[in-house]
Amino acid sequence: MTDPLHEIGLVAFDFDGTMTVKDSFTAFLAWRAGGVRYAVGCVKLTPKIIAYLFDRNRGKLKAAAVREFLKGATQSQLEQQARVFAEKNSGRLLRPDAVDTWRRWRTKGAKTVIVTASPDFVVAPFARGLGADGLIGTELAFDADGRCIGVLAGQNCRGPEKVRRLKETYGEDLRLTAAYGDTSGDKEMLAIADEPGYRVFRGKP
Repeated sequence: MTDPLHEIGLVAFDFDGTMTVKDSFTAFLAWRAGGVRYAVGCVKLTPKIIAYLFDRNRGKLKAAAVREFLKGATQSQLEQQARVFAEKNSGRLLRPDAVDTWRRWRTKGAKTVIVTASPDFVVAPFARGLGADGLIGTELAFDADGRCIGVLAGQNCRGPEKVRRLKETYGEDLRLTAAYGDTSGDKEMLAIADEPGYRVFRGKP
């Protein structure tokens, strides 16, 4: 029996650098913390940044940033702040040519999903604004009171993890109609697409 999802077509977009001109998570952290607090936090993270230059473990660096800037915040607070951030910054972040391609696929009847290494709560307001059919992102861990405990819940959603999460959501035999990305962390996702698009968007707001 033919998979109806494959007939319709599923198109996956990376978010940061592909649909945006810069990393949404660091932009959110800087916006939320304010200039002085963000600068102080970045100084505290210097040992982790140096370690990243050697181990190239983006997940560890991201978890360290979560601990420094978000630990103790409630999930509802973060979601509300992310909504405000998106309202104020979507016009400065989103690439117009990426949005145009997104809309063209939707006009054709394709299902569109954002697959991002950024925390899902940061990207969720953008996804809703674009009318996304799905969002897969890095998840943060929260305690029983709904407070961020400063670690990731699962793996950083990058590289093979993007494909694993896609197949977990849409089925093991998933084949994407198209996929778009801009880094080596997207190559596995692009490899399961009939139409892979690597660094095809250049537009600026």
